[in-house]
Amino acid sequence: MASVEPRADGGGKWLDAHYDPVAGLHTFSSCVDLADLSGDGENRLVVGDLGSGSSGMKLKVYSGTALTSESTLLDLPAGLVAFFMDLHEPRIPAVAVASGPCVYVYKNLRPYFKFTLPGLEVNSLEQDVWQQVREGQIDPLTLREMLESLRKTAEVPLSVRSLRFLSLEAGDMDEFVQLHKQQPIRRQTVITCIGTLKKSTADEDGVSCLVIGTESSEVFVLDPEAFIILSKMSLPAAPTMMDVTGQFDVEFRITAACRNGNIYILRRDFDRPKYSIELSSHPVGLVRVGKNVVVGCTDESLQGFTQKGKKLWKAVLTAPITTLASMDLPTRGFQAVLVGLANCEVHLYQDKNLLSTIKTPDVVTSICFGRYGREDGTLVLTTKGGGLMVKILKRTAALDERESAPGPPASQSVRLNVPKKTKLYVDQTLRERESGVAMHRAFQMDLSRLRLAAAKSYVVALECSLTPMSSSEPLKMNAVVQGLGPAFKLTLNIQNTGARRPAVNLAVSFLYDEGLYHMRNPYMRIPLLVPGLVYPVETFVECTSDKGISDIIKVFVLHEGRSSPLLTAHINMPVSEGLTL
Repeated sequence: MASVEPRADGGGKWLDAHYDPVAGLHTFSSCVDLADLSGDGENRLVVGDLGSGSSGMKLKVYSGTALTSESTLLDLPAGLVAFFMDLHEPRIPAVAVASGPCVYVYKNLRPYFKFTLPGLEVNSLEQDVWQQVREGQIDPLTLREMLESLRKTAEVPLSVRSLRFLSLEAGDMDEFVQLHKQQPIRRQTVITCIGTLKKSTADEDGVSCLVIGTESSEVFVLDPEAFIILSKMSLPAAPTMMDVTGQFDVEFRITAACRNGNIYILRRDFDRPKYSIELSSHPVGLVRVGKNVVVGCTDESLQGFTQKGKKLWKAVLTAPITTLASMDLPTRGFQAVLVGLANCEVHLYQDKNLLSTIKTPDVVTSICFGRYGREDGTLVLTTKGGGLMVKILKRTAALDERESAPGPPASQSVRLNVPKKTKLYVDQTLRERESGVAMHRAFQMDLSRLRLAAAKSYVVALECSLTPMSSSEPLKMNAVVQGLGPAFKLTLNIQNTGARRPAVNLAVSFLYDEGLYHMRNPYMRIPLLVPGLVYPVETFVECTSDKGISDIIKVFVLHEGRSSPLLTAHINMPVSEGLTL
C-alpha cells in the first residue's frame, strides 16, 4: 500500500489508491475480510472468489495491489471470516470459509481443519421405500409414485437423493437406482452465513468462536480449538445474514435476518429468539452500529432499530441496495454505514444523515472497510464486472459535514417571543391550586350530565327510528336527490344487511308539506330484499310553490299494516331554480 500513489477524488473525503477493472473478483461482502495473516503488522485482503458459479472458486489473498496467494475451493463460498483460534505466538489469525455443509479452516494459508455439519433426521418411510428397491420388491416407476406421495404428506422433507430421482426422466431412472440403491440415505443441510463471537474477552486479538447459520433454520456456536458444538439455537426460518456481538462466556447477541423477511435476536441461555423485528420488505443487508441495528431493504430504504426491535428512523434511497457494510474508525470514534447502490454509487450514512457519496465506474457488489496494509481508513470495493477498487480516507476529512440536511428548517429552532406571565394568569394558577378538587368534581359532574343527555338522545333515536339504520331489522337506507327543479327525482337505496334471512312485506311512506310539493307515489311497496343487494326505489317530486323556499321530506320504512317505522330519513330538498321568484 505504501508504494501506491494516492490521487484525490475531486476534493472529496476519499483518495483513489488503486483500481483494477480486470481483477476478476466476483464476490459479496460476506466473503471479504481484512486480516494480518503474516504477523508483520500489515493487513492482507482475503477474498472468497465465486468464480463462474460452477467452477473456478478460489480463496485469494492480496497484499497491497498484488495477488500473493490462491487456493482452490471445492464449492461456492457462503461466507468468510478471519479469527484467532488459540493463544499461541505469534498472533496470526486463521481463515474460516463456509462452503456447502462444511467449514474449511486455513492456518498460515494452508488447510488445517474441516468441520462438517451434523446430519439431519431421515424420513423413516423414505428409508423403507429405498429398502424395498434394494431388495427388488418395487420397480423405479412405483418408487417414483411412492416418493411423490411422501413429498406431499411427510413432515420430514425428503433427502437430496430422492429429490434428484424425482426430477429425472423415465429413461434415466433405472441407471440412477442401480447406482445409488446400495448407498445409505443421508440428509445434509448447508451453511447460509457465518460470523465470529469472542470467547471470553473483548480484546481485538482475543480467541473467537465460529457462529454459523444453516438452511435448516439452526444456529451453531463452535469451539475455536476442538470445533465441537458449544451451543445450538433455532430460528423460525433460514438465516441469510448475521451480526454477532458480545462474549460467549459472558453475554452475547446474535442478530439474524431470515428468509421470511423478519429479523430475530438470539441471546445467551435462550434456544429461541428473544426479540423479533418485522420488516415491510425483505432485508438485503444487516450491520450493527453501536447498540443499534441498521437494515437495508428491497424497498430502497435504510432503517435503524434498537436491540429490542424498536424502529428509530428510516431513510429513503435513490436506487436499490446491492450491499451493506459497517465503517468503524476507532481512532476518531466514528461509526457509520456504507451502502452500495445499483446506480453505481456508494453512500456513507450516519443514522439517516448522508455524509458522503462516492461515484464508481460499475455497480459495487462488496464493501469492506478497515486496516489494509498499514493504513487504517481503507475502503475496498469489488464491482459487478470483477473489478477491484481501493480508496483511502483523507486524514483531514470532516466526517461531521453532511451533504444533505434532512429534517426541520433552521427557522424552526428560533425561539418564540413568549410574553411574560400576567397577573390574571398568576391568579388563575393560584385558584386552580387551591380549588383543584372542587374544579375536578364540577368537571366530572358536567361530563356525567353530557353522557346522560347523549344516552337519552340515542334511546329516543332508536325508539323513533330516526337513523338510517334499523335497530330491530337488518336494514340500511340512503337517499339521493337529483334535479334543479321544479321537478326532482328522489332515489332511495335500501339494503338488507342481514346474513341469510330476506326482508319481506315492507313499504315506503313519504311525509311532506302538500302546499310545497306534490309526489306521484307517496306510498310504495318494496319487493323482497335479498341479503347483501342494494335495491333502488325511485319516485318523482314536483315543487308547486313559487316562493323560492324548501322543506324537509320525511321517509319511513315500515311493515305493511303497521304504523311504527323500522327506520326514518329526513331529506333536505334543494331550492327550486326552475321557478320565477
